[in-house]
Amino acid sequence: MEIRYAEITDLDAVSAVEAECFPPEEAATRGNLEARLKYYPRHFWLLFDDEKLVSFVDGMVTDRSELTDDLYEDASLHDEKGAWQMLFGVNTIPAYRRKGCAAMLLRRAVEDARAQGRKGLVLTCKDRLLHYYEKFGFVSEGVSESVHGGAVWYKMRLTFDGAAK
Repeated sequence: MEIRYAEITDLDAVSAVEAECFPPEEAATRGNLEARLKYYPRHFWLLFDDEKLVSFVDGMVTDRSELTDDLYEDASLHDEKGAWQMLFGVNTIPAYRRKGCAAMLLRRAVEDARAQGRKGLVLTCKDRLLHYYEKFGFVSEGVSESVHGGAVWYKMRLTFDGAAK
């Protein structure tokens, strides 16, 4: 297994994994993924098994402390000097789930955010995944204001020691 940052040439593979992992109303569009790859490829972690993309985690950096729906839609809002690493998607194709793939990528995203001097990371997830993200140090802040895809999302935050919200 190899972790690397994304490149624009990964668009087809990333789009295919996104479509396999989320229902259409929740999945990022190909256009959104292309913009994300353009604006913040070093905040787009890919996991390969040989040449096959099996999992990825992505998200922009911003000074906003809240993950709002407009951030998903407008990759140009990325601010490389921002305080918070947002995570938009934690995607693993079904055949590779429960094998530690997402965990490897989440640990790498946390390591990178810490090394870059961020205050921490923020993500949203469904209630059934709260316990999963808690294993990495994320704390639930309750139901998010997000209405993305018509689902109920919970806001989770991992704050590095000494960082304030």
